[in-house]
Amino acid sequence: MTPLLDLRHIVSPAVRDLVELVNLDNFDRLREQIERLGGCTEPVRLIGDTATVDTATGEVLRSYSTADEPTGNLMTACGNRRASRCPSCSRLYAADTYQLIRAGLSGGKSVPDTVRSHPRVFATLTAPSFGPVHNRPTSADGSVRPCRCGKLHEPTDAPLGTPLDPKSYDYAGAVLFNAHASTLWARFTIYLRREIAARLGLTQKAARTVLRVSFAKVAEYQKRGLVHFHAVIRLDGPDGSAQPPPPYATVSMLGDAIRAATARVRVTLVSDAIGERELAWGAQIDVREIAAFGADAELTDQAVAAYVAKYATKSADASGTLDRALFCRPCQGRGMAPSAQTGAPVECRTCSGTGQSRPLPRLAVERHVRQMIRTCWDLGQRPEFASLKLWKWAHMLGFRGHFSTKSRCYSVTLGTLRDARRTWRTEQARAHHGLPDLDPSTTLVVGHWTYHGSGYSHGEELLAATVRHSRELERQFTAEGGC
Repeated sequence: MTPLLDLRHIVSPAVRDLVELVNLDNFDRLREQIERLGGCTEPVRLIGDTATVDTATGEVLRSYSTADEPTGNLMTACGNRRASRCPSCSRLYAADTYQLIRAGLSGGKSVPDTVRSHPRVFATLTAPSFGPVHNRPTSADGSVRPCRCGKLHEPTDAPLGTPLDPKSYDYAGAVLFNAHASTLWARFTIYLRREIAARLGLTQKAARTVLRVSFAKVAEYQKRGLVHFHAVIRLDGPDGSAQPPPPYATVSMLGDAIRAATARVRVTLVSDAIGERELAWGAQIDVREIAAFGADAELTDQAVAAYVAKYATKSADASGTLDRALFCRPCQGRGMAPSAQTGAPVECRTCSGTGQSRPLPRLAVERHVRQMIRTCWDLGQRPEFASLKLWKWAHMLGFRGHFSTKSRCYSVTLGTLRDARRTWRTEQARAHHGLPDLDPSTTLVVGHWTYHGSGYSHGEELLAATVRHSRELERQFTAEGGC
């Protein structure tokens, strides 16, 4: 048993905790856990046990319990895709997204290499204007021209993306566009199939027998706080990536269909507060062919996959807003919570009845972002917009959809990639500890797990910081051409 240490002379709580951890009998196991997390900023703590049982005899072949761990629990990576929340896990998410997109363009990961010859484009669908904003317009030769305000903005200027006249800017329209962006995309995919069928001179039912539209998309926030979508759109045979589409289904035809479908999409809203609104995509629609494999072009398979993976880990914070929800958790943003004595609703003590975890005037954001958040909160209280739950998604400026999605037959799923990595790690751990290779048909794994919290202790955080530092040095060394 480790003797008690007198650590009263150590002022820093973090250093004091670290010294206690280092003096644990099985400290090496704790350090191994933290290194395995790869620098995760907020790991999930679990308590429980697992046992591998022979189904024929009932014999326990292998067992594990967190009671044997140095701190009595097992830490696992949080898996958060947001780079602002966990850089380590977001890099892994970006790598998986890259592989997913690249497989749908070049083959691999169960997708045949012949998919390279299918017609495919990289399309960008943008938001419309809700009022003039500060920007960096360019001329035909690519040179930057002065903004409408008369100033030639630098790329890092704070006013970029903010309204020239905040009083006349349509904040309600901007928030509602974000809230319905996923609906606009869903309707776009419907119209796209219709437009393709019309150009082929077929009914939609007949068109489905000769080709399929496959896609993968990612959402990106513009500086003005509005989302737009980047999408890889590909034409396949009726059974997916393993079949080519008919020769008359060309890239040119696909591009024309995308532009026509985008122009047709409409979502109509009616509200006593804002009247009748019609939401649609913006006029700036970009559709470019993705170059064939090995071509000497800017828009290649690898470039597109890297671009999509880059934005898959970003969030609304890229436009200057927050990466955490603003509603009060105890009252779920309602401002009222059940009384502990009577159960009757009373004013929430945590938020003083506002429903907000942080008062909006105190948010460390630009005025334009704060106004979009306030608009989300105000519209979210109205009955006609209750289903949108705008108060819940105020930190996302109203957008409540998935940042990255794909059609079923585009390529592999993120779950498949994670399962493959989990299997590989399990095999590596089995080989490292010299354990026998058990037959899954004759064994059963039984486990009981309970959530025990998140994050590190002060001393564990110091150990995790050294892991992050070493991993960052390794990445820099590799990027600079190291071996």
